[in-house]
Amino acid sequence: MKIKSLLKLLRFKRIRSRFLTAMILLSLPSLFLLGYISFNITKETLLDLNAKSNRGQLTTSSEVADLLFRNINNLHLSIVVNEEIRAALRTSDEMLEKTVQTGSLSERTSSRLQRIISSRFTDTRFVTSICLIDLRFQTYCLGRSDDAGIYEGKEKAERIAASDWYRSAYESKGKVVFYDSDIFGTSGQSFSTVKLFRDADDPAGKAMGLIVINVSNTIFHKIFNESTNYGSYMALDPSPGSVRVVFSNADSIALGEGDISEVLERLAGQGYLITTYRNQTADWTFVHLVQTKQLFKQSRSIGWATTVLAVLIGATALVLSYFISGTITRPLMQLKKMMMDWTKGTRSFPEHFTQDEVGILGETFKRMAIEHEELNRRLIDSQLKEREAELRALQSQIKPHFLYNTLDSIYWMALLQNNTQIAEVAISLSESFKLSLNKGKDTIPVFKELEHIDHFLKIQNIRFNNRFHYVRTVEEPLMGMQMLKLLLQPLVENAIYHGLEPKLGEGTIYLTGYSEGDYVVFQVEDDGVGMEEIGMADQGYGLRNVRDRLVLFYGEDSTLEIQSRINVGTRITLRFKSPRQT
Repeated sequence: MKIKSLLKLLRFKRIRSRFLTAMILLSLPSLFLLGYISFNITKETLLDLNAKSNRGQLTTSSEVADLLFRNINNLHLSIVVNEEIRAALRTSDEMLEKTVQTGSLSERTSSRLQRIISSRFTDTRFVTSICLIDLRFQTYCLGRSDDAGIYEGKEKAERIAASDWYRSAYESKGKVVFYDSDIFGTSGQSFSTVKLFRDADDPAGKAMGLIVINVSNTIFHKIFNESTNYGSYMALDPSPGSVRVVFSNADSIALGEGDISEVLERLAGQGYLITTYRNQTADWTFVHLVQTKQLFKQSRSIGWATTVLAVLIGATALVLSYFISGTITRPLMQLKKMMMDWTKGTRSFPEHFTQDEVGILGETFKRMAIEHEELNRRLIDSQLKEREAELRALQSQIKPHFLYNTLDSIYWMALLQNNTQIAEVAISLSESFKLSLNKGKDTIPVFKELEHIDHFLKIQNIRFNNRFHYVRTVEEPLMGMQMLKLLLQPLVENAIYHGLEPKLGEGTIYLTGYSEGDYVVFQVEDDGVGMEEIGMADQGYGLRNVRDRLVLFYGEDSTLEIQSRINVGTRITLRFKSPRQT
């Protein structure tokens, strides 16, 4: 009821009011909806483009990191393969027994490390220090003091052996291990890389010590190239059970506890758009973070701009609709006046109308009025012609009686002259003529249609010396059914003239009739010469006339099908719905 009441309120009497209301209801909601959709599409597009851009940036950063980390790995390898350093580690136990020589060993080791760095083309600008730790946990360093930092003390060996980086280095079996911070704990702005030093001359690869290369965190400024993007970067070490920060230029972001998936999910919940990439060399996760509200500043501007534009377009649409509706209503009022004048007898119309829909209506009404006058004239003429046809029909009723009497006279004259064939032809022709006329009715019982065929065949057999045989198989219930007259006789006639007459010798016509569900089926088949082109049969007047009359009387679902084979014969099948028997 509420909807009907609302529609009633909106159903104004004037077309102009309806037009203005329609413009308001169609333009403004659609424009605001367009703005809302545009805002969301812009937001989603911005998120998608930003994610793709950040992904590409992190991929590039990882490739740069691989290059820089590969330099660190090469530096490890250079130290491992240096024969002098290997020899020094082999004899370190013997030299450590003489206190006086400890300093000289450290100095020689530092000198050798310095020569390795100087002789290599490896990029070592981010390397802060290099240390060797032998099996007795003595340290020899370049770039820092020869001590173990936080591990110095009475239990130095036990504490180093129990550290996670020490175990990881041994478990990695010679692979460089990247640790998230300085393992000696002396610098908060660097991280350590550790490699197990094995004796290459020993078949079992006996461990000789550890190589520790400390790298400055400034390497990440080159890796992430922070000046080319916005947001924050992190390098995280996703250790089991906790996440450790290797590098971050967003100190205000707290990660909290949990594994890396939990940390990233928590940051996403805080309104950050997060992009990650796993660096395979260091086994670290590079992360880019940016707050979504920072990204949506531009899309919000688009939203406000769309809203303002929608209001302006809506106001413009209302003003334009007021003037446009006037261009519609004024010609309609003129058209209404012209129609009213026409009903009062005025037959004068404008020579031309405007070239729009209203003008088309005017032209249509003008043409309709002219056609109406023409139809009135034709109606009067047809009524006169109908009266004339009735008179001719009354006169034509005399002609069949004259033909019957003439055929009857021929019949008796033939009998008087003992010419039975002419008598049979006359009587068959007379009966055929009566059945064809059928007192003016369009339908005829099936048994009378079959009688018509019998009379026709009798005439043809007299003419062709009994060349044609006729086999009829029609279901008994169909015999009294009313059917359209002259449906079957033309088919039999077609079978004789086009199938059996050209054939040498005798021929047979088979007529079959039966019910098939709601349909009645009649088939006329001959064993004549057949047809090569079935389509040519439809061009003949007889079959085309039967097909047209069949469809007009029984409907579009009735059919006439032709099947034929050369020197085998032709079959024509009629199918139509069974009428109610009368």
